[in-house]
Amino acid sequence: MNISELCQFLKVSRAGYYRWRDDPVGKREQEILELDVIIRRLFAEHKERYGAERIRSCLKDQGVQVSVKRVAKRMKLMNLKAQARRKYKVTTDSKHTKPVSPNLLLQDFSAVMPNQKWVSDITYIRTDEGWLYLCVIIDLFSRAVIGWQISPRMTADLVNKSLMMALFRRGFPQGVIIHTDRGSQYCSKSFQDLIKKYGLISSMSGKGCCYDNAACESFFHSLKVELVYTLHYQTRRAANASLFEYIEAYYNHKRKHSTLNYMTPMQFESTMLLSTTTCLKKVG
Repeated sequence: MNISELCQFLKVSRAGYYRWRDDPVGKREQEILELDVIIRRLFAEHKERYGAERIRSCLKDQGVQVSVKRVAKRMKLMNLKAQARRKYKVTTDSKHTKPVSPNLLLQDFSAVMPNQKWVSDITYIRTDEGWLYLCVIIDLFSRAVIGWQISPRMTADLVNKSLMMALFRRGFPQGVIIHTDRGSQYCSKSFQDLIKKYGLISSMSGKGCCYDNAACESFFHSLKVELVYTLHYQTRRAANASLFEYIEAYYNHKRKHSTLNYMTPMQFESTMLLSTTTCLKKVG
């Protein structure tokens, strides 16, 4: 069968056949293949944590202009699904007679500058050696985790060390609102003494209201879904190393945050600081 007979049998033109022979993968097909490769790489790089919106933001950073709808379609065809959401139990020991502070945030989690509002909470991590408790302190301006500590016991020392880490990293600022729940650790004399010593302002959630500390709840949710639920920790040491990598290397520096216009916490702080400096120079 010659070329003419083959084209007639396949119902294609001779020109179309030669075009296919010389370029078997068309330009559009090549673009799709290249896009799929990048999407797969980004999905793997972020350890299957990113959905279409964040993948699209990463593509934009690399100069690839594509819609969220198209990214979602390609991910669906490649069966790339971000880690599923799960509910988790929150532990708060608020059955005590210690003094509590008024709620100064009133569910307003916005901040116009760093070190204006910090929030803190505690969650737990299961290991074969027993429970491990994690306390974090988050700056609401950038959602960066600026202080954290882990311990096999949920004590006042856990929150005290987290606060000292945040203070050291931020240069011991004064006048910061530090918002927590009413847990006995946060109501302890030692923690409240630190707040007074370094000129901070204590604020506490209403009794049994998880929405009063939604920013911390959101972080713990991401941590559990994207990391903890995907791993099995045999030792507390292994959990510690894993949490360090997630918080310091990934969350603060690589994970894009939807409330920050899909920038990372550190990227947002740098961008806003540069913008503020530029504005001050123009005014001056």
